[in-house]
Amino acid sequence: MGRRGFGYVRRLPSKRYQASYAGPDLQRHVAPTTFTTKADAESWLGAERKVVESGSWRPPAVREAEARRSVQTETLGEYSARWIVQRRVKGEPLRPNTVIDYQRALRLYITPHLGERPITEITRSDIRDWHANLLRSVKDRPKAKAYAVLRTIMNAAVEDELIDVNPVSIRGAGIARRKHGIEPATLEELDAIVAEMPKRLRLMVLLATWCALRYGELAELRRRDIDLSNDVIKVRRAVTFTPNATTVGPPKTDAGVRDVAVPPHLHRALRDHLKDHTKPGRDSLLFPADSGGHLHESVVYRHWNKARMAAGRPDLRFHDLRHTGATLAAQAGATTAELQARLGHTTADAAMIYQHAAKGRDRQLAKRLSKLAGG
Repeated sequence: MGRRGFGYVRRLPSKRYQASYAGPDLQRHVAPTTFTTKADAESWLGAERKVVESGSWRPPAVREAEARRSVQTETLGEYSARWIVQRRVKGEPLRPNTVIDYQRALRLYITPHLGERPITEITRSDIRDWHANLLRSVKDRPKAKAYAVLRTIMNAAVEDELIDVNPVSIRGAGIARRKHGIEPATLEELDAIVAEMPKRLRLMVLLATWCALRYGELAELRRRDIDLSNDVIKVRRAVTFTPNATTVGPPKTDAGVRDVAVPPHLHRALRDHLKDHTKPGRDSLLFPADSGGHLHESVVYRHWNKARMAAGRPDLRFHDLRHTGATLAAQAGATTAELQARLGHTTADAAMIYQHAAKGRDRQLAKRLSKLAGG
């Protein structure tokens, strides 16, 4: 045990540190938790000494119990608001669009019904009633999203030791069942759509399809991301649009950071676009807005709506081009692992996480895609 000017620090057999001191009541008081480092233990003792000197001292066990009771009265709504601010994914705050999605689920489907309840008093029966009755008129997708958000929040409450068990545990409730499958565009429909788009946006449609890029990845592509000599697009960033801000960050998933081989039949279109529609300079956007900044998806959709109608595909969303590209790649012989690598997908299947596309196969796949296109 190490003697200090105030209190004691002792290294335990677990290699953690315990701090204690003699209080004004002449009793020995031990810190409510042990510490990873000696410095942390000494820091706690320093804070306790200040409390003693202030004249407002009470035993640390009493203060800890009061703090615990205060936290236990926290409502689900209060905890959820705090959780969104403090939530970290791999050390980073939530993405702006993720915050908006979570807040919407809370505002519309969770808080009105459970928000005023103390988080410690919410039971599995409450959750079953909420899911079965209050969400009966809600469509499958937002219903599954709301359930998943609530389950994640309550998992955090378990980790914070506010509750012992997560009451949000309805099998399959977090899965949205797609009622209608996506019908990929045919090559003829794709040609018709491209022909109807403004010249400066035609390459965007082609890359969204044949390279299966997400819109946020396309809108953030810059001249420096294009390797014309090797026909490779380096996907390193994506842009996110929210009502209050435009944010550039990493792609949607870790797997989203990737090099995508461009099918040879797009080489000329890519070269011509860089020449005719991209300003000089490494940081120039491939698809800038008229103002020079990032091109918002709503602007593209004004042209997209006309183009898809002309092609006879009013149901086709811009994001469906990515699905079309994946289908074409599969038809060209891509394996599941190659598709994951090309699309930047992270799947729930643990076995797939450890599969990697063989080096060089992506370029061969790109050539086969061109053959499929007749190029």
